[in-house]
Amino acid sequence: MLRNVLRFQVIGSVTQVHQTQVNLEVTMRAARIVLVACILTSFNAFAQSPLPELTTQQLSSVDTFVASEMKKERIPGVAVGVYSRGRILLAKGYGLANVELDVPVKPQTIFQSGSVGKQFTSAAIMMLVEEDKLALDDSITKYFPAAPDAWKPILLKNLLSHTSGLPEYESEERTGVNGPFYLRMDYTEDELLQKIEALPIENPPGEKWNYRNTNYVLLGILIHKVTGKPYADFLAERIFQPLGMASTRLISEADIIPNRAAGYQITAANQLKNQTWVSPTFNSTADGALYFNVLDLAKWDAALYTTKLLKRSSLDRMWTAYPLNDGKPNSAGYGFGWDIRDVNHHRLIEHGGAWQGFTCDISRFPDDSLTVVVLTNLDSKHAHPEGFAHIIAGLVNPQLAPKKLAAINDTHPELLVPLRKLLDRVVAGEDIRDQTAPALTAQMSPEQTKRIQRSLSTIWPNGTLTLVQRGHINGNLVSQYRLTKPGGVPRFIYFGLDADGKLAIFSTAPDEEDE
Repeated sequence: MLRNVLRFQVIGSVTQVHQTQVNLEVTMRAARIVLVACILTSFNAFAQSPLPELTTQQLSSVDTFVASEMKKERIPGVAVGVYSRGRILLAKGYGLANVELDVPVKPQTIFQSGSVGKQFTSAAIMMLVEEDKLALDDSITKYFPAAPDAWKPILLKNLLSHTSGLPEYESEERTGVNGPFYLRMDYTEDELLQKIEALPIENPPGEKWNYRNTNYVLLGILIHKVTGKPYADFLAERIFQPLGMASTRLISEADIIPNRAAGYQITAANQLKNQTWVSPTFNSTADGALYFNVLDLAKWDAALYTTKLLKRSSLDRMWTAYPLNDGKPNSAGYGFGWDIRDVNHHRLIEHGGAWQGFTCDISRFPDDSLTVVVLTNLDSKHAHPEGFAHIIAGLVNPQLAPKKLAAINDTHPELLVPLRKLLDRVVAGEDIRDQTAPALTAQMSPEQTKRIQRSLSTIWPNGTLTLVQRGHINGNLVSQYRLTKPGGVPRFIYFGLDADGKLAIFSTAPDEEDE
């Protein structure tokens, strides 16, 4: 299980293309694949007025939407938080926190953070930078002296921005029973570090953006080394306690924790089961191992509009897409622990998370004084809280509503033949690198392929492909299809062949418009 609910599950370099190269209509959906880092100053976020209370109609619309989506995605329980500059407009639970005991979700119900926890790790690092205990341009070997020589060019800011070139420790092969990071084994922090230091480097630091949980595991260890306190203790002392986030803490399945939800997964046999157990080691790392609820996250949201925790310059750095070695913003528009996007010309700062049968998303529209948080207790293959958050934001502020993509006339229906064959192979778990262009082949990984395979398994084969957009990217004709199937969760498919007929672009993304 990966802790991040990525905005898209990608094989390919399409996210590295600038918006000016795209002849597609710029919509929320296209922005998932052709992302432009929205490098806007954060100062405007401190000048906006709070929103009024939600109307009865807005509240009813949210209730209706959440109930519908929970039924569609078979989610046991959901908590929704809607805030305006930290002031709670809605904090409500839906469904069950514990199916076996028939316990309802309440605003106080505690869910797991998954990778949403990375933003707290990032904030902790920036606190230490402000105190001159760390420097963003430090080589990480300053703190890990036993690391291999290949780590010397890796800077602290490369870890924060996922541009280190380090590989994913949390791949299925590495966390399986014969892997070095077997999830049911306990390791000391030093042992975990030694195992990471033994991993190969994927590419020089700053050359590419690749989301890797490994980076934030190292940041947590680094915090411990610099402060003498485990990273979660440092967060509690410097963030959670000062903000009054009384329910936010490190995961512990042994402790008695009031209002804790149970996490669930839907198996291949279509059965609801309890979350998969992992050892305490992997519920204590800084890549996403926290408990929180929608009440505490309102306090976090409020603090981010102030300088109570960090200087505005530090927040601005966190919320700016990190540039690669070529000087251009990274392909994902990722800052330090946050994704930075543009939705209908409105700035969006967000992150998702998934771990142990939980998924969540925090979507902040700072220039609109609006934040939406969605927490669920179902696995990331079936629950899509990011889509919930974006639709709810549109119900509160129609200017933020996802644009609709209607079917268009397909003037190249012949492209469906290779696409269908490709989907057949992907869902069957086959290696498709024999038909990919060199640039795409170089970026592929087994983990990415498997994520796409899982995301498509409920809607292919025998799904329906509908063309919604088509244009050119880097000279390649790129088609965007909506893939649907009764009983499955719709997705967008992005598909492009080069002049030699090789696969140049292939990715999938949640279809939030099916709401």
